[in-house]
Amino acid sequence: MVSELKVGVLGAGAWGTALAVLAARQGAPVALCARDAQRAAMIETTRENPRLPGVVLPPSLRVSSAYPQVDILLLCVPMQHLRASLVNLPPQRGALVLCCKGLELASGRLPPEVLQSVLPGQKMAVLTGPNFAHEVAAGLPAASVLAATDTNLRAALMNALRRDSLRLYGSADVMGAALGGAAKNVIAIASGVVMGAGFGENARAALITRGIAEIARLAVALGGKAETISGLSGLGDLLLTCTGMSSRNYSLGLALGKGDTLAAVLQSRTSVTEGVATAPALLARAQQADVEMPITAAVTALLAGESGVRETMRTLMGRALKDE
Repeated sequence: MVSELKVGVLGAGAWGTALAVLAARQGAPVALCARDAQRAAMIETTRENPRLPGVVLPPSLRVSSAYPQVDILLLCVPMQHLRASLVNLPPQRGALVLCCKGLELASGRLPPEVLQSVLPGQKMAVLTGPNFAHEVAAGLPAASVLAATDTNLRAALMNALRRDSLRLYGSADVMGAALGGAAKNVIAIASGVVMGAGFGENARAALITRGIAEIARLAVALGGKAETISGLSGLGDLLLTCTGMSSRNYSLGLALGKGDTLAAVLQSRTSVTEGVATAPALLARAQQADVEMPITAAVTALLAGESGVRETMRTLMGRALKDE
């Protein structure tokens, strides 16, 4: 680490483990907290997490089920568990960095909104971007956005979390960065459906482009900036998630496009596919803000079984003509 600030990671899934490995690679002490004590002990003993196969944990990375006493805590828990995780945090928790992507299904809130509702006034930032966990853990080149409204906090966190293989860009647009990371999962499901159903590359390119447009509209309505959605936390993340087979959301959409049922796809998985819960929450949030998001609406209907794949495509293609 460039800084001497102590770093901890809450959530021992693939992404949390990858960030912990990255932080500890040059010998800095890093604490990784797994919710289940037995699983934490297994990872600590074997020095490998089954969620991230082939990656050996650095010697300075310690794994336990105890909340770490650190200066910076990266929150890498699934979005629907974020609120409960925040409630259970100890009083001495340091700065919090939100690394989860999505919207809370019950409230429609983005990660920073959930955090502020539970811990008002808490120092926090959002870390997001086009990053697959296995590539980050392998030390392959990547870039992310670190968004925080507090300029000094943003600079301190960027200095502490930067790595030779991870370039960080700062942003003051917390809402835009969080929305880009959440909404891209929904568009990625649609992208997978398009390819799984054999609709072709032309259709996917059009869908990604229009997906960016509808996310940007909502970002502005929520107080964010449209240009944020054109950067790493929006377009960058969307391109990766809409084209890479390592994306759980894209691969789920691909299976749906080929005719598999949602229940069957989810039953075959041990990891969370965030876009499934995010889609209806995102649509509800857009409707509250009076923002039109036709792709998000189509994905929500498809996941709910209210529309078939080809019917969904006909609905999107048959919308009223307008200028771009």
